[in-house]
Amino acid sequence: MITRHTAAALALAVMAGCTRTDGGSGVPAPPPAPQVLFEDEFAGAAPDRSRWTVEVWGGSVNNEQQAYVDSASTLYVARGAQAEGAGDGAALVIHPRWRPGFVTGEGNRFDFISGRLITRDHFQFTHGTASARIRLPAGAGLWPAFWLLGAGDWPATGEIDVMENVGDAGWTSQALHGPGYSGDTPLAKRSPFPAGQDATGWHVYTVIWGTASIVFLVDGQVVYSVNRAEVERYGRWAFDNPKFLILNFALGGGYPAAVNGVKEPYFGLSEPAVRMVKADEARMLVDWVRVTR
Repeated sequence: MITRHTAAALALAVMAGCTRTDGGSGVPAPPPAPQVLFEDEFAGAAPDRSRWTVEVWGGSVNNEQQAYVDSASTLYVARGAQAEGAGDGAALVIHPRWRPGFVTGEGNRFDFISGRLITRDHFQFTHGTASARIRLPAGAGLWPAFWLLGAGDWPATGEIDVMENVGDAGWTSQALHGPGYSGDTPLAKRSPFPAGQDATGWHVYTVIWGTASIVFLVDGQVVYSVNRAEVERYGRWAFDNPKFLILNFALGGGYPAAVNGVKEPYFGLSEPAVRMVKADEARMLVDWVRVTR
């Protein structure tokens, strides 16, 4: 498996073209060490509020079945055995919970609560490499994600989905959204895991975001690549503006429903997945997040 440091070197190679030579010898010089723009290894007792904002929202989007709340029950740092093999023995956990009849500040009623972290007010960047080491649960309709979003009106601001999973352990998906290619975007791909692996193990999900291409990797292996010309077949390239990081765990909704066809007991969320949430078994773990250039 490629390490995050090797992935960073690969990113520099892709973005810089690896044309530099060493002292005129004709031997390619090693790429410079990447500049770390953002890093969180979740070493504190709780998510770091100087890096992340906990989003609280109880509206309705994508027909999702959860409200996002600011609670230590849905967003916390696990240690030891509860970190399930995180490299430094600690991991961020996003943990949806069963809360039947929960009423949001907007007056909407949900049976589930969950967590969503964003860096919008603390960190944004334009072009670079974003990676996270993540472990997922499996259950039809569970919808954890790691993605980048621009501030402003969607889809004009652009969206880069580094990793989405709708409960099928055999694959994750990557996608781009922008003007003319949003929602059911044509710029998307399912990326299956190699034999013997699945989403319930630890994996490093990466995007190398350049000025003329966007490359997605899983464990250092390229799984999807899109260039500017391919994007502009559908609409304006929306990827030269600052974007922020998002980690969240949704339940049900349009994308899962389009894959699993489930309408009951909740739209896009299967009964086995509901049982997982009720049993507190649906957890997204994040070992670290890093942005380099």
